[in-house]
Amino acid sequence: MRVLPIQPIPFFANKDKAFWRLQTAGWAGAMLLRTMSMIANNQPLTSLVLVLIQTITGFSISLVLSVIYRGLIARRPIITWGLTAVILTFAVSLHAFIDAWVWSLWRTDSDASFTQLFLGVLYIDATLLGAWSALYYAINFYLQVEEQNDQLIRLESQATSAQLAMLRYQLNPHFLFNTLNSISTLVLLKQTEPANAMLSRLSSFLRYTLVNKPSARVTVAQEVETLKLYLDIERMRFEERLRTTFTIDPATEKCLLPSLLLQPLVENAIKYAVSPQESGAEITIATQLIGPTLRITVSDTGPGLQSATTDNRLSGMTYDGGEPVSTGVGLSNIRDRLDQAYGEDHRFETLEPVEGGFAVLIEMPAERRDEAEEDLPGRPPQAALAGR
Repeated sequence: MRVLPIQPIPFFANKDKAFWRLQTAGWAGAMLLRTMSMIANNQPLTSLVLVLIQTITGFSISLVLSVIYRGLIARRPIITWGLTAVILTFAVSLHAFIDAWVWSLWRTDSDASFTQLFLGVLYIDATLLGAWSALYYAINFYLQVEEQNDQLIRLESQATSAQLAMLRYQLNPHFLFNTLNSISTLVLLKQTEPANAMLSRLSSFLRYTLVNKPSARVTVAQEVETLKLYLDIERMRFEERLRTTFTIDPATEKCLLPSLLLQPLVENAIKYAVSPQESGAEITIATQLIGPTLRITVSDTGPGLQSATTDNRLSGMTYDGGEPVSTGVGLSNIRDRLDQAYGEDHRFETLEPVEGGFAVLIEMPAERRDEAEEDLPGRPPQAALAGR
């Protein structure tokens, strides 16, 4: 039988309720201590009436102090502490005056003067109200710090989401322009069927990129489906020159990663490995699970780093006749997105395999989505992926 999780409610979740709980418990404890003191000094039980009146007086004065302190706590420190000292002195004096007056009315047989009674209760009242004031300020300053920390965390989270969104929107759109040009060429050549198929795949790919939030994470299986959809579009341009291999470990299919994380890597491989070579190149996408770590490798059989475009490939910037023709976000974009999503808990390396070519290695924590969350609205439709 599954036990429902119990979510504890923070004590200060409701500040008003927490105040009244502490107020009641504190003054009840003070009343208990005074009662025990009277019993220990062999005072008559009728003296409990005095204890009750003293407690009610302190309780009432502290309520007035709470209203005053609430207005002072947001002021400058010199004003807060200066006025607090003055008000607390007046409150203690008032409390002691009331206690001494009640005591003098109750114990008419006492030989002590009013001044002696006043000084006798002044120390106890000063201790109680002083401790109450210190506790009030301590708790409220603590709550202010907690609220500021929570606000800072929310702002950092919003900043991170905004940064992730910016990085997602920076993805190189050149494939979109190339695809539209290819569709235009097919239409001019009256090859309507290939043009319609290409347009349909482009529509499915764009739908996926627009529906998913920029900061969303998807499963490896979803990311692979999106990559295949993107490669189907590019394959209509490069035909047999673009060859792909997917080596996906079934254990990694439910692992999560930032959406469209791999598309720029594949685009980078097409630009620098497939496009410049007449024979094209083969792109391999592999995933494997190594303990608690998800490892992803995107490699190609292109010229690797031994080419004139090595610096362009690593920076993402491409030039044509001295003019930049690319946004320069390729590998640096991926690195920044991983930094935003995982901090230092990831690995990103560019490699040159022994057999030649170029490879990018990514490692990140292997996090999985629950079964109920697998079907996302932005998942590429299976129908659009058919016929690969």
